Formats: sequence, structure tokens, C-alpha cells
Amino acid sequence: MQAPTRRVACGRAWALTLATMVATALAADAPADFSERLDALWTFDQPAESEAHFRAELARHPPGSREALEATTQIARTYSLRRRFAEADAALAGVAPRLDAAPARVRVRYLLERGRTRNSAGEKAAAVALFTDALAASERDTLPGADFYRVDALHMLGIAAPAPERLQWNLRALAAAAASADPRARGWAAPLENNIGWAYFAAGDAKTALGHWQRAVPLREAAGDARTIRIAKWTVARGHRALGALDEAEAIQRALAAEIELAGAPDGYVYEELAEIAVARGDLEAAAPWAAKAHALLKDDRGVTPARLARLDRVARGIAP
Repeated sequence: MQAPTRRVACGRAWALTLATMVATALAADAPADFSERLDALWTFDQPAESEAHFRAELARHPPGSREALEATTQIARTYSLRRRFAEADAALAGVAPRLDAAPARVRVRYLLERGRTRNSAGEKAAAVALFTDALAASERDTLPGADFYRVDALHMLGIAAPAPERLQWNLRALAAAAASADPRARGWAAPLENNIGWAYFAAGDAKTALGHWQRAVPLREAAGDARTIRIAKWTVARGHRALGALDEAEAIQRALAAEIELAGAPDGYVYEELAEIAVARGDLEAAAPWAAKAHALLKDDRGVTPARLARLDRVARGIAP
């Protein structure tokens, strides 16, 4: 049985992670650097709306200034998130000729967004080269908050690098986050614990994976974002199911189901797991309604494979997968 997983390494999850890190840093007494203030303009599930925010910010600064160039990198990212890769590349092409005269921060952010564009387009080797260059450029970044973008580069290498290398990149990123005095950089710990857990899980070590996922929960709770807290708890339950601890897994998923239904935010991944737990118990009758609810919510999710959808459909019809 193929293990269902959530798309939590980047994209929406990254956006939620950045939101919590920005909120934490903005609560501090020290004035925010421009990069941090810029990041706070993201409306993460609405890239078109975010583009409007960044274009308004861009208009406030002279062409070619550090601020204008950095804002343009984030405009490019809004295109990348919408899979409008040619437009992302065109925006970044306007930044490239000015990199030598700009602070290192601009080069770092330019390379990160070039890399994310290539990664989203499925060009992994090109993405790795760009993230490696971003990591090197971050060593020359002396502006406040430099650690945040250095950890970002390490984190992206942990996503884009060949599978055998991802764990070590993520471990390096976690060590860099832990060593930083910057609250935003330290805020990377939760998503990195998640990613490290999935790396161990993919290697067949669910016990070690579960330990990392359990460490992520209090970190998410401290950040206070309800959605990422639910994802962290879901992942812990997934680890319990993999280890055969079905009672523990079901208790967590049922609590999440009650929470999301009360909030009016149904989650097909939660329902899918409740179906899988029932299947693991050999109870197709109990699994079927959960599978039907999951299928209805996940059928248009690009992160769910046709094989998973077919499995859900069979279980929903009371057929053993």
C-alpha cells in the first residue's frame, strides 16, 4: 500500500511557515529590516493579491534600488507559484544586470527565486545549482536577517537535491537555524523537523521519522498557526499508523476531524487517513464513508496521484484496495 503523504515541503506550507516567522519577528522590539517587512506583504494563498502588494511596494522606490530589486524578486515568485514560469523568468531577468552593484541580499533572493522557479518547473539539476549559488552568496550578506535566507537556501537544497542527499541538507539547515540568534531563522525548525521526518520515512525508518514529527508539534503550537498545527498533528498520526499504533493514530485523526468540521474547513487528508486506519483494521464498512469524503475533496488536488484516488474510490465503494 502506497503511503499517503501531504504536500508540506514547500508551496502552501512554506507560505504558512513564512507567515508565522514574520509574525514572530514583527512582535520583537527591534525595527524590521526591509526584507522582513517585504515578506510580511505576502498573502500566501493568494499570489495574485500578493503581486499587487509587491507592485505597490515597488512603486515606492527608485528603479534599480535595493528595495525595488528585492520587491521584483517577490513579484517573480508570485508568478512561479501560479506556474507562470516565463513571466517569473522575465521579472528576474530585469534584476540580473544590477546584481553586481546591489547588496548581497538582492543576489541571494534573486538566486532563491530563480531556483524555486526551476524546481517548480521540474528542472531539479538547474534548481540545485541555483540554490547552491544562493547559499554561497548568503555568506557575503551582512544585512540584518541574513541567517533566515541562508537557512532558506539550505532548506531548498533539502527539497531539490537528489533523494540520497536531502537528509544531510535538511540536517545542515536545522543546525544553522538552531545556531542563529535571529528569531526568523530559528523559526525554520518546525518545517525542517517535518522534512527530516519525511526523509527518514521514505527510507523506511518510521520510528525515527515519528520522533522528528513529534518535535515539530510544540514548535508549531508556539507559532500559533492553527493550520500548520493541524498538519503537524496529522503527520504524527501518520507515523503512528505506519508503526501499527492504530488506536493512537485514530484518536489524533478523529480529534482533527472534529476540529476541522467545527471550523468549517474540511480536510480530505484527514478523512483519507481515517479510511486507511479502518482499512488497516480490516473494517471496510467503517472505511467507506471516510474514503468517499476524502475522494470528493482530493479529486482535484494536484498532489494526489491517480493511484491514490483510485484506491479511495474502491474503498468508498466497499471494495478491498
